[in-house]
Amino acid sequence: MENDIKISIRHLYKIFGADPAGALEHVMDGMGKDELMEKHRHVLGLQDINVDMRNGEITVIMGLSGSGKSTLIRHLNRLIEPTAGEVLVDGENVLDYGEKRLRNLRRQDMSMVFQHFALLPHRTVLENTGLAQSVRGDARADYEGEAQKWLDRVGLGGQGHQYPHQLSGGMQQRVGIARALASNSPIMLMDEAFSALDPLIRTDMQDLLLELQGELKKTVVFISHDLDEALKLADHLVILKDGRVVQQGEPQEILLHPNDPYIVDFISDINRARVLRVRSVMEKTDQAPAQAAGDVGPDDTLESVIALSGGDTALCYKVVRDGKQIGTLDMKKLVRALVPTSAAEDGMRARAT
Repeated sequence: MENDIKISIRHLYKIFGADPAGALEHVMDGMGKDELMEKHRHVLGLQDINVDMRNGEITVIMGLSGSGKSTLIRHLNRLIEPTAGEVLVDGENVLDYGEKRLRNLRRQDMSMVFQHFALLPHRTVLENTGLAQSVRGDARADYEGEAQKWLDRVGLGGQGHQYPHQLSGGMQQRVGIARALASNSPIMLMDEAFSALDPLIRTDMQDLLLELQGELKKTVVFISHDLDEALKLADHLVILKDGRVVQQGEPQEILLHPNDPYIVDFISDINRARVLRVRSVMEKTDQAPAQAAGDVGPDDTLESVIALSGGDTALCYKVVRDGKQIGTLDMKKLVRALVPTSAAEDGMRARAT
């Protein structure tokens, strides 16, 4: 296994029903989800999941309701036991852990941020933030400073004496994030963590997560059903449908090269100019164009470059990182990248007839 792989999921299956092992044999013989339910009254929750999650990156697992994303994340800390497969953390199979080692995994190695906050109503914000340390047996005097540090970091300085019901939804979720950070675990599991929040608050929380991640480099597994959120947060994107991986990879690559009609439908309404980055459509070269209109960065959005160019498709820009040219961006190529895949395919078919 590569050294930078923190979590590795191998051939993971989950079948719900009275005889999952027996049902697994039918799945291995080629039986699909609908047929398994119709003939054997078992639910195929996950089917042959293979995903590597790199250390210090955000892996977003997304899909529609019923796709298996929440089932998958609960296998990482064995809140759900698989029917078959492996879950490796730092090269160790979590499924081999005894009760004590599994308890340590949940308390020390992984923290979890839930959709509906999961704060204890009878504990103060500070006590909720230090919950992991309290469960480990630490006295309040020992964890108070650490808890207060993370409350300050998420913008809740001075709120430690409050109780959860006295806070807004967005503030309660900030407590949830502070609690996960205060546990000092290298892995954060976030199950639809922002989906219960209003849109503006949700955007603020996404920005906060990216800000903290830029500093802390946790290994984050984030569950979402929202494509805009996934494209904003993900270093690695995994898209599920009916319990199986349809496509996974770098989000920009998936957006430009979807490999399944399901993905094409998924991304059809996305604002490509807002989410695509210069690095995804530039030509990699250190040779400056004959007439450069200026410099742009590899992580600039295409929307920002369009604004900079004033819509002039005749322009070409140098792409510069840390003062060094790494590519060029031709505005005509940028415009072509804005055409959705399905529309581009329709156009090619029309020209061929």
